[in-house]
Formats: sequence, structure tokens, C-alpha cells
Amino acid sequence: MKHPLAARFDGAAEILAEIDARVPDTRDHLAETRATIDAYHPERLRLVVTDIIDETASTKTIRLEGLDKKQLPPFLAGQYINVFIDGTSRPYAISSSPARLTRYDLTVRRVRGGRVSNLLLDSARIGQVLTTTGPMGTFHHNPLFHGSAVVFLAGGSGVVPAMSMIREIAERGLDRSFHLVYGSRDASDIIFGPELNEIAAAHPGIHVDHVIAEPGTGWTGATGFLTAGTIARLAGELDGRMVYVCGPQALYPYALEQLTALGHPRKRIRFEANGAPTDPTVQSHWPTDVDPAAEVTVTAGSVSFRTPRNRPLLDALEDNGIRPEAACRSGECSLCRIRILKGEVHTAEEAKLRLSDAQFGYTHSCVAYPISDVELSL
Repeated sequence: MKHPLAARFDGAAEILAEIDARVPDTRDHLAETRATIDAYHPERLRLVVTDIIDETASTKTIRLEGLDKKQLPPFLAGQYINVFIDGTSRPYAISSSPARLTRYDLTVRRVRGGRVSNLLLDSARIGQVLTTTGPMGTFHHNPLFHGSAVVFLAGGSGVVPAMSMIREIAERGLDRSFHLVYGSRDASDIIFGPELNEIAAAHPGIHVDHVIAEPGTGWTGATGFLTAGTIARLAGELDGRMVYVCGPQALYPYALEQLTALGHPRKRIRFEANGAPTDPTVQSHWPTDVDPAAEVTVTAGSVSFRTPRNRPLLDALEDNGIRPEAACRSGECSLCRIRILKGEVHTAEEAKLRLSDAQFGYTHSCVAYPISDVELSL
């Protein structure tokens, strides 16, 4: 039957004929969309160790490739993947370049008493399969907001995300100015030392300065710590450049103090999330009348257990066979978010909470500490 509007509009008959001739769309758009999302943002990856490279006496690079040898999900230089092992997980920054998606290089430094770093360094073997998340994290360079001139203050293994950024600049020939000021305990402790110097010599936009805290005989470079004077002498006037900071937790408040002394605005400083606080009791809102080592009872569903107040709830839950989704373990990503139904919890300053979390009792379990007996909803 002829459509009643066909005679009222010029060209209507032709349009209706085209509609009638079309083949019905029977594609599974939801499945196609899901497949695309999973290709770029997979919840889990299965990666095989293909090489183990000694960097220093305390540091190795573990090279991971996909089991199917296909291209891995893309990432931004500075991002990390979370490695699941031994009933827990740890995030490790990718040190390889985003230009090479056949592999992820994880550069791991030994942490005294570290559960996962020691396990990986002592037990990882070629052919071993590891389960990880896809790449994630906000500590990456965005030229639109961060500009094309960057200063990076690194301490110890904090050089890993800087290495990924530097490798990308070199391999893609990016028009950026990148100045790395890298603090190490001694010359033997420098990670990627020869490669950093080689890249800096070959690329005018990349500058690398080493600062050694305990210099040995023959060291002619900068010494001491990353003071305001040292930063200004090596990097020159910051002049609004974005400054990245990555390293041990003690570096962060120190670097902020030094950069503030140079008059650098806080909004032009980016800190990488780097784990739960070493000692939550030193934070101003920790209750002064409670013993941090004393145990309290945590109840999650049908499971109850005792744990010290100064142990993060995420760690305590994993100790007892309960494994919430987790990634950054630094209070940033919110994947380990839980609800406190009863009891009091100290949420560390590192937690990036939503405005509504306090009202409805939510916190990030990786940086939350039970002050009293608590009941949780996972």
C-alpha cells in the first residue's frame, strides 16, 4: 500500500523505495561492541614471560607477551598493569614503549620484605604464564593539558614510567622536550643507565641528569638529594612546565616542598599513586587514643576474622580468602571500593573518594584501616 505521505513530499517515493530495498540489519551490535571494548580494555590478560633482563643487582625487567602472540591492548606511556599472583596483586608500571605492542616490559625492583616483588624476582621463569589486568592509570602524558615540555623527578624505580615516555619520544620521533632528573642511592643503583645516556645523546629534546646520594670515587655528576637548588641548577627555570614525580613515598612530600620553594604551582605537579601509606598513624585524622597494633574483628558476609588496625582492609580480606577487585592499591582507581555497614574506619589521605562516599559509607579498602570492629558489604 502506498504510504499516505508519499504524495505530499518531493522525492518521498524514491526514499520509501530505498527503505523497502534495504536488507534488515541482523548484526549483534551488543556483542560487537563488547568485543571492541574487551580488545582495548580487557578485565584480564594471560601473558607469558618471554625474557628476564637483569638491570641492576636489585632490579629485573620481566618481558611479557600474549599467549597468542597477537598485538596487546594499547596503553599510554606511564600506565601500569596489575599482576595477580600468590593470592594477591600488585601494579607495575610498563617500561616499554607504547609503540611496541607485541610486549609489555615490567621493571621490578626488590622491596625489603616485599611479598610480590621478591616472588617475581626470585621465582619468575621464562614460559611462566601470569594473569594481569589491561593497562590502566592516570599518570601519563597528555600533550593537550600538559604541554610539550616536561620535567620528570624520579627516585629509584620511579624511573620506570619515565623510561616508557622517553622510549616513546625516541621511537616515534615526537617533538617534545623531556628533562629527567633521576635520583639514585649510588651509581650501581641506576636503572637503565646506559640506555638513558645513549638516548639523551642521540635526541636533542631529551635530557637526563643523575643525582647520586652516596657517590663513590670518580663520580663527577650531581650529588645529594633532589633539592630545590639541584632541580633549578639541572632543569633550569621550570617556567610553567609540567613536573612529574615518581618514586618512594618519602619523595612526594619532599619534592612538593622543594618545588613549592621554587614557586612552582601545585596544579603543574603530577604525582604517581604509589601504594598505601607506610604508616597511617602519622596522618592527622588517625585517632590518637587507639593502639594501631591491636586487633579488631572484620565481618564480610558470612566470614569473620581478626586483623590489626594498621593493616589495610584489602590486605586483610585477601589474607582470609576474600579477593575484591583491585588494581592500583593506592586509593586512586576505586575498584576495591567497599561499604562500611557498621563500625569505624580510618580512610587514608591517599583515597580519591567520590563526594557521596562519606554520606553512604563507602571507602577504598586498599587504603582503609579498621579502627573498631566493622561489618562490610563487598
